[in-house]
Amino acid sequence: MQEGLSRKITNVAVRVGWLIDGYGRPALKDRLITIDDGVIRKIAVLRPRDPAAPGTINMSDYTILPALVDSHVHLFMSGTVDLSYRKQQLEAGFDWIKGPIERHLRQHLASGVIAVRDGGDRQAHALRYKATIQLIGSKLPYINAAGSAWHRAGRYGRLIARSPAGGQSLASAIAADELQVDHVKIVNSGLNSLVKFGHATTPQFSADELRGAVDAAGKKGLKVMVHANGSLPVKIAVDSGCHSIEHGFFMGRENLLKMADREIYWIPTAGTMAAFAAHLKKSGQDDSVAQRNLEHQLEQIRLAKRFGVRIAAGTDAGSLGVHHGSSLVEELSLLQQGGLTIEEAICCAGENGAGLIGRRDIGRLKAGLPATFIAVKGCPLDSIAGLAAVEAMYCNGESVPALKAED
Repeated sequence: MQEGLSRKITNVAVRVGWLIDGYGRPALKDRLITIDDGVIRKIAVLRPRDPAAPGTINMSDYTILPALVDSHVHLFMSGTVDLSYRKQQLEAGFDWIKGPIERHLRQHLASGVIAVRDGGDRQAHALRYKATIQLIGSKLPYINAAGSAWHRAGRYGRLIARSPAGGQSLASAIAADELQVDHVKIVNSGLNSLVKFGHATTPQFSADELRGAVDAAGKKGLKVMVHANGSLPVKIAVDSGCHSIEHGFFMGRENLLKMADREIYWIPTAGTMAAFAAHLKKSGQDDSVAQRNLEHQLEQIRLAKRFGVRIAAGTDAGSLGVHHGSSLVEELSLLQQGGLTIEEAICCAGENGAGLIGRRDIGRLKAGLPATFIAVKGCPLDSIAGLAAVEAMYCNGESVPALKAED
């Protein structure tokens, strides 16, 4: 880290080379950020020849951008391809799994991630970690957790979800649930085929069932995230009034138009398919369908940008080959391949990610908001890969230690 970067940046002015504000707007060159009591008070144009005022922190060799949000993770799982270890994690009790969860959170911090949105695990370990371990320790990254998701008995989702009890509707199960979750996660389709391009599974829940579920969650003040791939499963979720579509492979043009009109967020998790393709190729298996799946998802991202769909960057970290923290840069790179500018891609992990979890204090940099940002040496505008080397992270003007750990 550059000598000018201190543990605390408050009651000072910071001279920065480039500023990306998280709104998707073009990067700003040479800015002077005034910070007082952990809050950004002013962002002004800096003329390079202006002398630095006494006490000014020089970060002119850095790009400053908002600390990031990963909008879809599974904290209880690692991205390892070691199937025996993955099985161990799936079956582990809380006393054992809290170690990997803590390691994954540290990996997120090391990659500049200030908040994660957890998509659930069958035993609600991530939610318990937040409510017990994190409560008495570090509060970072911020965790929004679904606890245990919901799926239909006998269908995909058993590893991250539970099903309503016999004779109980999905809506009544959500209404009766005593877990203090941050949002509700519902699984409404299966996985994407890696051998048959475009194959879609049938919906797990009917339109009436999902509308009832969203209404039940709404009465508890909770948003609903829906795992859905394929046109019909996504259509049912969108028409139900859900707040976000997770994955959304092969959902099609009409669903994207509806999502834009109804301001429903989309978390494409394109990196999962890239990871599958890489794993298949490395193991000597046919990766052609996975590659086609990925290309189709990138085409949908291009359409989503044209239609004005709100995209939030989520990695599905914990999936095979998708590692916590580092995979967010890979996801942002894929969004860029899907037609977004670097600044627009960062917006997906900035303002959009923060908005999805209801946080107005992170994800953006402007006067009046907390000084919560990351610093990257040099200018990453030519390649989003520059974000892989986060040198410093600040939350409310305070330096955040970010120690890396192996996945």
